[in-house]
Amino acid sequence: MFTPSRLTLARKRRGLTLVELGNRVGVTSQSLSNYEHGRQQPSEGTLKILADVLDFPPTFFFAPEVDEIDAKSVNFRARSKMAASTRDAALAESRLAVELSDWIDERFKLPQVDLPTPGRKMNPELAVEYLREYWRLGEDTSIRNTIHMVEAHGVRVFSLAPEYSEVDAFSFWRDGRPFIFLNTLKSAPRSRFDVAHELGHLIMHCDDDTGFRTRAAEKEADEFASMLLMPKRSLAARVPDSPTTDQIIRLKRHWNVSALALTYRLHSLGLISDWQYRQSVIELGRLGFRTGEPDAGARETSMLLKKVFGFLWEQGTTPRHVAVELNASLRELNSWVFDLLSPPQAEDRKARSDKQSLLHVVK
Repeated sequence: MFTPSRLTLARKRRGLTLVELGNRVGVTSQSLSNYEHGRQQPSEGTLKILADVLDFPPTFFFAPEVDEIDAKSVNFRARSKMAASTRDAALAESRLAVELSDWIDERFKLPQVDLPTPGRKMNPELAVEYLREYWRLGEDTSIRNTIHMVEAHGVRVFSLAPEYSEVDAFSFWRDGRPFIFLNTLKSAPRSRFDVAHELGHLIMHCDDDTGFRTRAAEKEADEFASMLLMPKRSLAARVPDSPTTDQIIRLKRHWNVSALALTYRLHSLGLISDWQYRQSVIELGRLGFRTGEPDAGARETSMLLKKVFGFLWEQGTTPRHVAVELNASLRELNSWVFDLLSPPQAEDRKARSDKQSLLHVVK
């Protein structure tokens, strides 16, 4: 039987209004509204056109009812230029990714949620200190991979489709599970910072109910990320007095952060003067560090998803099988999972077998 909520989700995923979709399909917006509210069902021919236009298989529209992600539960950045349709498209995509997460949970035993949530009872500095102790990270240990770190403690991390480049990373809690969604068009260091930033929201702002973060909350999450990725003691031990811009560029590789983020952190700790800070920012801008991150290094990706898909491929479950079970196209599915839907290379197999502690098949 046709599922009205699936049509609404697919339409929003493509960023279309009722009028826009109606024009493409050749039906009135009123008819579409009737379909979405269960007052009328589309004919077989209309459904085929809807499936083609929305790029979902016809089976998608007969899957069980699906509820939408409540925008008020989501840690969206307060960016005035983001249209409501763009926000709704990102929320629809995240809802589809949650279905994938549920599908994986039915087949694998993955890390349980192990995330402290003190909320606003702790400022960013205390929250970072508490988290480092809670996760046994040490006071000044550099974090090698932010995605792997949060996944090991039960956070699910997915990628966002590239067509909505203006959507920053965002996060939310759903049914006791924390989720982070990343914009993969950013440089590797800035994406790492986004993971830490969203982790700060999940920990400190778990009880907020606004849908868009205030400037104060954004500042707190930025401070949390900066302190987590660039511990004070670690900086003090490695950064020379009055470091030059060239030295900052070299040093950033140790913490795998952007040169601007390291410059800001050094200034906040008083390790460089106001004048040095301004000069470094100007020089970094001249060298292209405002619009990108030269020599950024490899982008982090999901270890959990790579392990899941690697195991499935070895068992004979192809990417197309997964897409069919989720009633999605391969292109759609791949956009949620960091483009990991290629069968694993032979040289990757030993690395996967050495790290099976993260992944257990549900018998």
